[in-house]
Amino acid sequence: MNEALVTPSVLRWARERSGISVAALAKKVPVKDEQLPIKWEQGEARPTFRQAQRIAKSLHVPLGYLFLSSPPEDKLAIPDLRTMPAIGPHKLSPEFQDLINEVLRKQDWYREYIIEEGAAPLPFIGKFGLNASPEEVAGNIGTILGIGEEFRRSAYNWEHFLHQFIIQVERAGILVLRSGVVGNNPRRRLSVAEFRGFVVCDAVAPLVFINGRDAKAAQIFTLAHELAHLWIGESGISNPDLSKPIRALDKQVEKFCNQVAAELLVPGKQLTAVWNVKQTVHENVQNLVREFRVSSLVVLRRAYDLDRIDGDTFIANYNSEVQKALLRTKPQNKEAGGDFYATLFTRHSATLTQTIVGAAFQGRLLYREAASLLALKKIETLDRIAKELGLR
Repeated sequence: MNEALVTPSVLRWARERSGISVAALAKKVPVKDEQLPIKWEQGEARPTFRQAQRIAKSLHVPLGYLFLSSPPEDKLAIPDLRTMPAIGPHKLSPEFQDLINEVLRKQDWYREYIIEEGAAPLPFIGKFGLNASPEEVAGNIGTILGIGEEFRRSAYNWEHFLHQFIIQVERAGILVLRSGVVGNNPRRRLSVAEFRGFVVCDAVAPLVFINGRDAKAAQIFTLAHELAHLWIGESGISNPDLSKPIRALDKQVEKFCNQVAAELLVPGKQLTAVWNVKQTVHENVQNLVREFRVSSLVVLRRAYDLDRIDGDTFIANYNSEVQKALLRTKPQNKEAGGDFYATLFTRHSATLTQTIVGAAFQGRLLYREAASLLALKKIETLDRIAKELGLR
């Protein structure tokens, strides 16, 4: 029997990192003796090479990792700017780590491709510093993206606003990926507690990723927050929390980006002009929801930051709106309905998807590489996507 000389301590690290129990791993390999993985981890026995391959696949690590002399250190390739209590950098979930690596691979390919096409740096990336006023930065973002009163009026509601918002962002040259899973694997779900979004700041191929598992209302704010990152030239992983007042944040970059996001979505001067002290908080919030096409949670947060309401009023109304939202909607377990193409274009960016498929059918990218970039199990699926995009 061909034994695999795996390193016991690395095998234990990989299993614990994945959150899989010894019994669960025994079933996945599979082996009849549920205690056999313990013997592998203690060096009392070794798996076969085929078993080692199954172990690596089950634990979501490269096979070569199991033969290292010591466990590798999980390092984030993007600055960690999360402000909510979350999983520490030394306890990254395999899903989060794999997602970041996957997204960076897409961004790297796209960057090289568009540079060959003659793409030039985007002038607004890193245009401002932290010494700029949030109003100035938000105003510039709104001007470049066309996010103003006319745009808001064109949106049916705040969900439609999010959809149109993303379209405008991509038209400006920024990729927007929005997913609740790794690749196209529904079994590998992302955690909102771990992160809400991240941004790769690049002058040629900037990219924003939004955790699609989050509520739509929160996704709007996350997108605006990540755009602020791009305008000040700062990559980062974020967990912007609508329930946490801006004044309570301790990280300067995150505080500034939250201020910009809030101003972009609900301009302070307009809110102050519309707010009617003779009306109840609920009436004011509903008026502003219709005015700005954002959720009541965003409006409440902005009203508090602008001192239209006090802390106790904010908390009471915020919690009330959250409960109403929970009653109206189901948990975000599915994305983009059941439409394969809508889901694909959302998860991998409409711009990026079209570019990858187009490159493949122009003979500039191998089909298998294109399928890999889009996390497709079958190469033949590319033909279906090409027809949907009108490329065939």
